Amino acid sequence: QNPKTSAIVKQLLAEGNAGELQKYFGSRMEFGTAGLRAAMGAGISHMNDLTIIQTTQGFCRYLEKNFSDLKKRGVVIGFDARAHHPSGGSSKRFARLAANTFISQGVPVYLFSDITPTPFVPYTVTHLKLCAGIMVTASHNPKQDNGYKVYWENGAQIISPHDKGISQAIEENQEPWPQAWDDKLIDGSLLLHDPYATVNKEYFKDIQKQCFHRNINKETNLKFVHTSVHGVGHKFVQLAFKAFDLNPPFAVPEQKDPDPEFPTVKYPNPEEGKGVLTLSFALAEKDGAKIILANDPDADRLAVAEKQESGEWKVFSGNELGALLGWWIFTCWKNHNRDTCAIKDVYMLSSTVSSKILRAIALKEGFHFEETLTGFKWMGNRAKQLMDQGKAVLFAFEEAIGYMCCPAVLDKDGVSAAVITAEMASFLATRNLSLSQQLKAVYDEYGFHITKASYFICHDPKVIQQLFDNLRNFDGKNTYPKSCGRFKVSGIRDLTTGYDSSQPDQKAVLPTSKSSQMITFTFANGGVATMRTSGTEPKIKYYSELCAPPGNSDVEQLKKELDELVNALEKHFFQPEKNNL
Repeated sequence: QNPKTSAIVKQLLAEGNAGELQKYFGSRMEFGTAGLRAAMGAGISHMNDLTIIQTTQGFCRYLEKNFSDLKKRGVVIGFDARAHHPSGGSSKRFARLAANTFISQGVPVYLFSDITPTPFVPYTVTHLKLCAGIMVTASHNPKQDNGYKVYWENGAQIISPHDKGISQAIEENQEPWPQAWDDKLIDGSLLLHDPYATVNKEYFKDIQKQCFHRNINKETNLKFVHTSVHGVGHKFVQLAFKAFDLNPPFAVPEQKDPDPEFPTVKYPNPEEGKGVLTLSFALAEKDGAKIILANDPDADRLAVAEKQESGEWKVFSGNELGALLGWWIFTCWKNHNRDTCAIKDVYMLSSTVSSKILRAIALKEGFHFEETLTGFKWMGNRAKQLMDQGKAVLFAFEEAIGYMCCPAVLDKDGVSAAVITAEMASFLATRNLSLSQQLKAVYDEYGFHITKASYFICHDPKVIQQLFDNLRNFDGKNTYPKSCGRFKVSGIRDLTTGYDSSQPDQKAVLPTSKSSQMITFTFANGGVATMRTSGTEPKIKYYSELCAPPGNSDVEQLKKELDELVNALEKHFFQPEKNNL
């Protein structure tokens, strides 16, 4: 019943454009553990009013089956500022339609009245003890995309088998219910609640438990620049600074207000590094700021850059900031916990494609480190399990600039990470240390961890399948590569098939998934490289790392060795010319 998507389809029918119609209606968007992520537009392969109604009807039925008290507890729904004029779709509209679906079935809905950061949704699920949460966002994807991200009652993103259960329920509930399209019905409903004011107050109260140096924060002369890259982050980072008694950061004026067109950047993704930060650098130079904090559009990720002595800007990788935050959060914990026995209940987590620096710190300091599969859904769920056993999970991170610094949010949170980074920098400044100098000190103490990651773009699933099949049948059938160029392979873990050469029974310990590709190679020189497909983009990604024991300080030699390993990986395992990548 959306006049815009309806008109698009009628136009294609009038033109007899079978090719485009096939694209729109050939296959339904797949609902996975990341929920939905697709372009906004007409047809069942896109995000639009109809597919949101269908998805929510399925999700609602699935929740009814799993929670006898759903009508007492309810769900929370948040949204970012995305909008797509050609199809009339927007995050706010989708959130209202989803709310309408639940309310029509007598389920209470806590619908935010305004845009919020993604982490506010899992926070609200936990804080109000709700059954589930939905965040309508496509994070840092291109502007035409949108997404539908789902949290379970434990405050973490869903993992299997919930995705399959929800997906099946969507298939069974495709006919829109009688008043599905009429989102105005919710406005007078007694089942509609707005958690905006409460959550804004409580969240900033909770993150203050991670504020350890209020006096330094009040006095510091360090200046910060913040950009929200046309997304939702501006207001919330300003409030976080206030909560920590820090002077507010200078906001990049052209990027501080939400704009679904993302006019000043090619991609609204701070992971892309310097291109996204051009305006931030200019503002920092003008205002004499040393540090830049950049959130992605839904404020769950954080990139950090620092001006070096040379006048150059260094953008920290996700692994480098993970090393700094891990060191900082543990140091703060240690200074406030004099009881030496408590350390046996302390945990930190990171994903298997992230740097192993936390492992090195844990070994030396005596706390626990665990790695999980890629993505915060795994870290959030594992953190909750550990916390339920009385453990303290201090920190979790992944190399894709995602950090969980505060146990009140079991997902990545770019707002708390930004203000905790600012406090760390302010503290280090009182010791005349920069973030870069402290990073070197961390590596000096725990061993250098040099990482390099990148990706190839490939739009053809057949080519991707072939590339990984080739790796599994490299020297004849069912044999993995024994070397990569001059680098000898010493171990292989394939989380698609469940094979792990390092285990006595050759079975992988981490969960496996046949629907996504992921192989990790360990090399005789101490290098590790993982190749995997992306769940949300047409990419084959690789992540590589060389870990040196403490005391090996020839960083340039380590970098050169890793560069050569990566070149060999690209040439022999990816074969970009042959595979047209």
